[in-house]
Amino acid sequence: MSPSPRVVIIGAGIVGANLADELTARGWNRITVVDQGPLPLTGGSSSHAPGLVYQTGPSKTMTAFAQYTVEKLRSLDVDGAWCFNQVGGLEIATTPERLADLHRKQGWAASWGVSGTVVGPEECARLHPLLDPGQVLGGFHTPADGLGKSSRAVLALARRAGAAGADFRGSTRVLGINQQGGRVTGVHTDQGDIPADIVVSCAGFWGRRVGDMVGMTVPLLPMAHQYARTGQIPELVGRNDDLTEAHLPILRNQDYDLYYREHNDRIGIGTYAHRPIPVSLTDLPENEDGSTSEEDMPSMLPFTDEDFASSWEQSKRLLPALRSAKVEAGFNGVFSFTPDGGPLIGESPDVAGFWIAEAVWVTHSSGVARSVAQLLVDGRSEVDLHGCDVHRFDEIETSDDYVTETSKQNFVEIYDVLHPSQPKLSPRDLRTSPFHARQRELGAVFRESHGWERPHWYEANAPLVKELPTEWAPRPRDSWSAMFHSPIVAAEAWKTRNAVAMYDMTPLKRLEVSGPGALAFLDRLTTGKIDRSPGYVAYTLVLDDAGGVRSDITVARLDEETFQVGINGNLDLDHFRREQPADRSVQIRDITGGTCCIGVWGPHARDLVQPLSHDDFSHEGLKFFRCKRAHIAGIPVTAMRVSYVGELGWEIYTSAEYGQKLWDVLYEAGRDLGVAPAGRGAFNSLRLEKGYRAWGADMNTEHNPYEAGVGFAVRMQKKGDFIGREALEGIDPDAVTRRLTCLTVDDGRSVLLGSEPVLLDGRPTGYVTSAAFAHTLGTPIAYAWLPSSATPGTPVEVQYFDRKVRATVAAEPLVDPEMHRIRR
Repeated sequence: MSPSPRVVIIGAGIVGANLADELTARGWNRITVVDQGPLPLTGGSSSHAPGLVYQTGPSKTMTAFAQYTVEKLRSLDVDGAWCFNQVGGLEIATTPERLADLHRKQGWAASWGVSGTVVGPEECARLHPLLDPGQVLGGFHTPADGLGKSSRAVLALARRAGAAGADFRGSTRVLGINQQGGRVTGVHTDQGDIPADIVVSCAGFWGRRVGDMVGMTVPLLPMAHQYARTGQIPELVGRNDDLTEAHLPILRNQDYDLYYREHNDRIGIGTYAHRPIPVSLTDLPENEDGSTSEEDMPSMLPFTDEDFASSWEQSKRLLPALRSAKVEAGFNGVFSFTPDGGPLIGESPDVAGFWIAEAVWVTHSSGVARSVAQLLVDGRSEVDLHGCDVHRFDEIETSDDYVTETSKQNFVEIYDVLHPSQPKLSPRDLRTSPFHARQRELGAVFRESHGWERPHWYEANAPLVKELPTEWAPRPRDSWSAMFHSPIVAAEAWKTRNAVAMYDMTPLKRLEVSGPGALAFLDRLTTGKIDRSPGYVAYTLVLDDAGGVRSDITVARLDEETFQVGINGNLDLDHFRREQPADRSVQIRDITGGTCCIGVWGPHARDLVQPLSHDDFSHEGLKFFRCKRAHIAGIPVTAMRVSYVGELGWEIYTSAEYGQKLWDVLYEAGRDLGVAPAGRGAFNSLRLEKGYRAWGADMNTEHNPYEAGVGFAVRMQKKGDFIGREALEGIDPDAVTRRLTCLTVDDGRSVLLGSEPVLLDGRPTGYVTSAAFAHTLGTPIAYAWLPSSATPGTPVEVQYFDRKVRATVAAEPLVDPEMHRIRR
């Protein structure tokens, strides 16, 4: 049996110690953990973290991380002292908006399997007697939440990992990462070199500095967050001792950006209500003498009283027992923030064997460590990581200016009630298509995605709303689903189904894959038949080794050695580059920024395009899932006969230099046909009517193709091997126990937004992935993961805030199942 790889983990905090424990539990015993601070209290964020572990959030992945953290920390102790105190959690509402949000949060909890109940003011005061019930409208109580003692857990984990062979070395400063031939070979420290086959940076807010050692961009911003402790509170005297520390549930008053926990007979208060305070690593104390006192810890900066004043006044209103108390101590603790608030997990694109696990808080520490250990040992995480992968960002999103601005905004909004469609205010206008000026003239309402400005509807189409047939007329919505929505979306969907519409598809990432090895390369990475003659387009899947859906893509063969590949984002580009042959037989080029695309779809699409071209755009001249190079009004284009909205038409690509001219030509020629510009609102509604999946929302690596309803894209009979084939051979497509399922909402008006729990026979058994109002059908629809026993006609209920909405499982697709409209 070959020895396990040599692993060096940089950072002996809660993440690094957890990772060492997870790796040794899997039989890897050549593990070295180094930290620049003294052991066991190294001076990083784990040394001072308040330890509030609330499991519930909008992300299924992050909730899974937190659930495992609770499970694992509960199993640990240090000489009988707890590492997790399951006192429960209580989030309170002081406004009607927050109370509604707590009901939404309770729905998330039900979706992800966390027990929680929304309770009234009196029950809040019973659970936490220091509360003034007159200040509270209600609360969300989660009995399984509690306090994670990170400093103690680190010691327990280090002991266990050490007993299994891991070596922990404190007061060891990393000076560089040794590498040779594009791979790590070790870590250079002030105590000498440590050989390594794998290096994992778990350095917390020092992560950027470690990443710089291998030229890897780590997009995080260290920021200070205030934490204070009161003097003795008479009402708490005698309730706790130094061992128990707390009995009351941890408390969050998110309306005022505050949280509270007991420290024996004192109260700890954390606040995000102050200004964002970015921290420069060069300004932090170095802790050269090995001291473990709080005054010397680089992660604990001096308390700024002026930032705490308003939070203290609000705390005294909420907790009257504090009115006679004083703030006895405090500090500004340093934590890591990222552009989207998620952790950063992944391997360097340039230096094999160098990994990071950064921007991870105590709440998710064990779960993240388990996933990283699975990646290293097994090659995949059982929990989908696309929202955590460091390579999820495009280049503009990793610039210092972008990281700083968005991370500061995430700090400000950390406890805000955020709508899933709420647009980002800044930074904006970073990436625009060549049509942007025309879209602004038409009153486009933009939202941002990966820096791209994407129209969601056009105010120029407002007059069309009055022209809609009765069956297409927009229905009244509740205030939540009506936010950031417009009835104009119905008009744009109507135009697409009954006339012709123009969609800006430019922001969808596309690659040019070329070279003598391109065909074999794409054939190995995908489930479809790529070896077709030039002019074919394939919808196909990219799987991982376990058969999970890594992505769904389109591959258009332009000539014998050139393919245009439509992908889902930067994660796909990163994956393709990692799989790229070393013999240079395959070239991969991101062509998104230099090209643009207009989707022209609707029953009059051919009437619009054909008169502008000498090329044949008839059904026989360009069949469905075919492509060709052509000219429209003299402009060189590549036309692909594909449609994500279920209507006749093409994705028409051209070089960015011709983009505005192409838009103008099509728009002017379409006036007599009733052409309308259309945005993502209509697009999403129409694609759900056709049952088209959105990767990342409807399916991910946790699902196989047969569960996700995309088994048709798998060609098991194709020649040669492809990634995931072996795993799929062991799956009976007809025997899967869960499926992505279509729902129609019975009341015809309740528009869901995603992540709501679905109840079968009164019990939560699944959750909504995507939802929209289906304007063609005049009813809301949704897709949800449900047991495969939920066949068409099965009644279900969806929990929407504090009420149950009846829905029915439906056969899909809901619109044009015979595909007549798209193939005419």
